Amino acid sequence: MKFLVTGAAGFIGSRVAEELALQGHEVVGLDNLNDYYDPNLKLARLDRIQNLLAQHNATSNFRFIKMDLADREGIAELFATEQFQRVIHLAAQAGVRYSIDNPMAYVDSNLVGMMTILEGCRHNKVEHLVYASSSSVYGNQEKVPFSEDDRVDHPISLYAATKKANELMAHTYSHLYKLPTTGLRFFTVYGPWGRPDMAPFKFTKAILEGRTIDVYNYGKLQRDFTYIDDIVEGIVRIQDCSPSSSYAILNIGNNQPVALEDFIEAIEIATAKKAIKNYLPMQAGDVYQTYADTEKLEIICGFKPSTKLSMGMDMFCKWFRSYYK
Repeated sequence: MKFLVTGAAGFIGSRVAEELALQGHEVVGLDNLNDYYDPNLKLARLDRIQNLLAQHNATSNFRFIKMDLADREGIAELFATEQFQRVIHLAAQAGVRYSIDNPMAYVDSNLVGMMTILEGCRHNKVEHLVYASSSSVYGNQEKVPFSEDDRVDHPISLYAATKKANELMAHTYSHLYKLPTTGLRFFTVYGPWGRPDMAPFKFTKAILEGRTIDVYNYGKLQRDFTYIDDIVEGIVRIQDCSPSSSYAILNIGNNQPVALEDFIEAIEIATAKKAIKNYLPMQAGDVYQTYADTEKLEIICGFKPSTKLSMGMDMFCKWFRSYYK
């Protein structure tokens, strides 16, 4: 198969592109390499893909193109030239708190970007579009676990609002043009090569350096931490599933929320260092808990994430120490 993977220099996108290329597919990776966080980490992920493929004599399976999703003419030309069979759209402006201060970045990446991808898929007969949504669309609802059938009409951050908008845009294109789309609501993805703006990275770095970590809502938060290998396996399985309808939304989470204090303890064990905690009130735009109902994922793909936090954080901390010496 011939794939387009957007966000190919990102945390999840780089791993998905790598896995598909290793399976023998032709993969074109797209990323604008912006400076939301250190571009050197993004470049290192791309280097890792090429090095791994070289070990398997498969370097021809992956090509990288630097392009912004908001480049309407460029994206349209890319689709027309390459004639992708499937698209995995993972590129986005991420981060809940960043959206409070930089809202226009989310309009360009998450709304305009989604539109250029949908148009490319529509006009070039793409077989299946799989795209990243987020558990943040659930907001602060009290019913748990979060089910795909729950109403998600009250996002509490602009980031969440753009992800809900992506789902609505996909629904429209599925309805009007019979484009098969599957939106994936990711639940707190972590692991080696993870994003520096996320808690696993920030907490691990601070603990290893002996610095204080900020613990919001006085530690009374829960997250459904999902290991990167589980996310990648889920995505690769989902893109190969024939959708039962032209539009689907699926949760990908560990189905096992972890208290923030227990998460910090897992880092302490993995690093053999104690955290210095600074307890603070709730942050604007944040949610109290996330908890994925994964029954639909299991039914459709016969798969359920299962990596334990202790194992996942141990792998992350080993990578962190190795990468940052």
